[in-house]
Order: sequence, then structure tokens, then C-alpha cells
Amino acid sequence: MEKQILIDRLNRDLADEHAAIIRYLVHGYMEGEDTPLGASLVSISREEMWHFHWLGMIIGRLGGEPNFMPALYPYDPTSRATMLRSYIEYEERLIPHYGGEAEKADDPHIRRVLEREAWESAIHARKFQRKLDKLSPEEASGLPREEMGLPRGLLDSLQAEVTIKYTEMLQHLRTSWVFQREGSTGWKIMDQAMEKMKQLAHFTEEIAENGIVPKFEPGEIDRSNAIGQALKKALEDVWTAREHHLRLKEDSEVKKHSGLVINLDLTVQQEEYQGAEIEDWLQK
Repeated sequence: MEKQILIDRLNRDLADEHAAIIRYLVHGYMEGEDTPLGASLVSISREEMWHFHWLGMIIGRLGGEPNFMPALYPYDPTSRATMLRSYIEYEERLIPHYGGEAEKADDPHIRRVLEREAWESAIHARKFQRKLDKLSPEEASGLPREEMGLPRGLLDSLQAEVTIKYTEMLQHLRTSWVFQREGSTGWKIMDQAMEKMKQLAHFTEEIAENGIVPKFEPGEIDRSNAIGQALKKALEDVWTAREHHLRLKEDSEVKKHSGLVINLDLTVQQEEYQGAEIEDWLQK
């Protein structure tokens, strides 16, 4: 298969996996990670993150530019039952799709990855069916609902944080995939991407627990073609984010919510560490 055709196909798959991550995360956070259904949805979304990562690594290794725009995820939001049926249909559609792509792949590693994507999609469909079967009639016909405890202005601010941190995380993923041949730097920036994913979850969970659907809308991704430029961009982003979070901590409304304050304290300290690390990489 011609390399660019393969990259284009893998990028379409990347967009599908991206969409699945977002859908299952949002639903899981709306249900609550401390509920059986919510915990299961978040767990499956993390498995989709591995699918996303494997595809991104292959695209980067082939010299391609990863597509970070998620595909549309068709689902019926009428009830838990209709959503889960949509998830089953989505995953079942991917089984023959990935199987067909695997048959066309010449590279053994790429073929194995696509075959794994197929059989793990089948497992996900079975898991969703099991969750659907276990719902009581009342649960099946209902939707996750929480009462708003935070003021709307603060929730809007948290949503802005989600967009910033989400873009920062995707930027790090892009750097790790595209520059994976640059010694250990690619893996180090991947570690920071994972940390940013947890920081992202702090803000997203607060929004979802207040009955608001979090939005995952990536901002502009810098497409530097040199590792030094990419690291300078990462350093600028992390120091900008840290200064912003320091100001947010002083917000009178934020101070009323101890859980949010704790997470901001953690995020600020992690960002200080991340910035110092990137400065070291740039010097070396």
C-alpha cells in the first residue's frame, strides 16, 4: 500500500478513536467515576486512548502529520439504554473495518495493531451489552443528572481551562509521535502528556458533576518541524498555564471549593516541575 494512502487511512482511524475517547469520558464523568457504569465507561475510554496512541505512533513513524480533529460519534442521547446501544453499534462497525485494513497492511506490526483494534472493539461491544443488560428499567430509561453546585461563571471558566489543557495535551502527543526518533525526548514529553490528561480530568469532572456536558474542542496545534521549536512552544504553554492557575487560585469563588483548590495546588506544582524539565531538555 502506498505510504500516503496508509497515513490517510490511519488518520481517519485516529479520528474515530479520538471520538470514542471523548464520548465515553464525557458519559463516564456525567455518571460519576464512583458509580459502576461511570467507572466502566472511563475504563473503556482509557483503552481507547491506547488505540489512539498506537495509531499516532505509527503515523509519526511513517513521517505523517497526526489529525487531531475527532470524528463525529453518532449516538442517541435519549436515555442510558439508547446511548449504550449506540456504543455497541459503533464498536461493532469497527470490527470488520479494522479487519479489512489489517488484511491490506504489509508491515507486520501495523497489521497486528489493526487486528488488535478489531478484537478489542469486539470486547468493548460485549462490555457495553453487559452494562445495558444490567440496567434496571428505571436506569435504562433515565439519564445522568446532577444539580448545579458551582456558579455558572465559574463553570464557564473551568470549561475554558478544559480547552486550554486539552490542546496542551494534544500538542505534547503530537511532539512525542512526530519526534519519536529524537532519543528519549519523545517519551519524556509523552509522560508530561499523561500528566496533563489527569489535570484535564480535574476540571472536566467538576463540570460534569454539576450537570453540564464538558466540551472537548481542540485549539490550534503547532506543527513545528524541529524538536527545539516544539519544546520552546511546550515551555511557553506550561509557564503561561501556571501563571493563569496561580491567578485562578486567588479567585474568591474558587476558594469556596476545597476540592478544586487542592487540584489547582497539585496542577501548579506539576507545571513548575514540567517547566523545569523542559528547560533542561532545551539546554541539552
